[in-house]
Amino acid sequence: MKPAKQKFSIVSLGCARNLVDSEVMAGLLHKNDYQMVADPADADVVLVNTCGFIGPAKEESIETILDVSRLKENGKIKKLVVAGCLSQRYPEELARELPEVDLFIGTGEVPRIVEILREHDTDSSRRQYIGVPSYIYDHDTPRLRSTPSYSAFLKVSEGCDHKCAFCIIPQLRGPHRSRSVRSVVDETLALAQNGVKEINLIAQDLTAYGRDRKDGTTLCQLLEAMAQIDGIEWIRLLYAYPNYLDQPLLEVIRDNHRICKYFDIPFQHISRTVLQRMRRGKSGSMVREAVQKLRAAIPGLTLRTSLIVGFPGETEADFNELLDFVEETEFERLGVFKYSAEEGTRAALMTETVPEEEKERRWQEIMDVQASISRKKNQALIGTIQRVMIDRVDLNSEQVTGRTQAHAPEVDGVVYIEEPESSAGLACLRGGEMIDVKIIGASEYDLIGEKLHG
Repeated sequence: MKPAKQKFSIVSLGCARNLVDSEVMAGLLHKNDYQMVADPADADVVLVNTCGFIGPAKEESIETILDVSRLKENGKIKKLVVAGCLSQRYPEELARELPEVDLFIGTGEVPRIVEILREHDTDSSRRQYIGVPSYIYDHDTPRLRSTPSYSAFLKVSEGCDHKCAFCIIPQLRGPHRSRSVRSVVDETLALAQNGVKEINLIAQDLTAYGRDRKDGTTLCQLLEAMAQIDGIEWIRLLYAYPNYLDQPLLEVIRDNHRICKYFDIPFQHISRTVLQRMRRGKSGSMVREAVQKLRAAIPGLTLRTSLIVGFPGETEADFNELLDFVEETEFERLGVFKYSAEEGTRAALMTETVPEEEKERRWQEIMDVQASISRKKNQALIGTIQRVMIDRVDLNSEQVTGRTQAHAPEVDGVVYIEEPESSAGLACLRGGEMIDVKIIGASEYDLIGEKLHG
């Protein structure tokens, strides 16, 4: 008689890149006779895949670990595993402070999850598996996706070679390493065959894709190949870097209907002195040139960026320059972070700190300006016809939401969809379905639209 399968559950925290790692671990476990369950309380083994990027993310990770550890104390689970960036960053400290955790697994140990668990079943003396990250999954790697059936994140490279003063990612994820075009295309083909319509390309540095391979591989080459795949409606570019915005890349984004006119490119700041202290490698004038180049090359572009306020040494003049930049550039999407010092980074050693209340004020000022910009841009869409991918159909509340190609999943707003005469037509809609919607209303971040008949 076969022994009962061990049940596992994964709690995935942090970014979409981390989510892909969680999906890969789930796929490997499932392939090796583990059974996945949604509720950690029903599992034998719970993996918490942590984020260790900034202070709030670390706090969320610790709180989640402690929550799950209570299930172990109550006898509901047998094994608690902490994986990901926090384990990679603080292996000794975590092992000392969290005796209730059975295993700590680093970012490079994802492909060994089954081996590690089985080894621990026979010998529980070793608690830490932390190495130098060199792993990247490929098209043959098992993966249990947790996103909706019609949408997927696809990681094309791992790690980062940049030396930004505020960032710990290269230490947590290792050097930049890219998958081959063939591997990414094969995975895209498999996803399309399984009903995926939306591919969101992710990496630590998307525009550097292929450069490390030294064989001529580029992001432009990859996009041209992916755009030939039937069944894929949208290919979206997330987590780019200001480098390598060459004309062939911009033209392939502009000219192919399957590639969203959407670019996520964190600029972080505009002040020359702050950028220099950040070690970003771009002056303020070069940031402006990058924006102008993108806008000119891709009509109708949705441009998303991230900024940091309160970086050490940021003066009021620096901040005002950043505020002016936001007002003049009118980004369609904007995220703002309050700088937090992270151990192991160059910025953490800088002494010209900005008070927390000042960071909060600067953050709020930019958010207020951006809310006004976003509202204006959304209101300009009233009366237009937009192609929308359905995300959610709730028959109880009669609420249907979707997204245009200008809305990335999870981070941007949504389109609330109404039926002009009755809700019967909406009830027939399904996730992933593409419909035409007339925009009839707008707020700062969301749109309201009517489903067109026919």
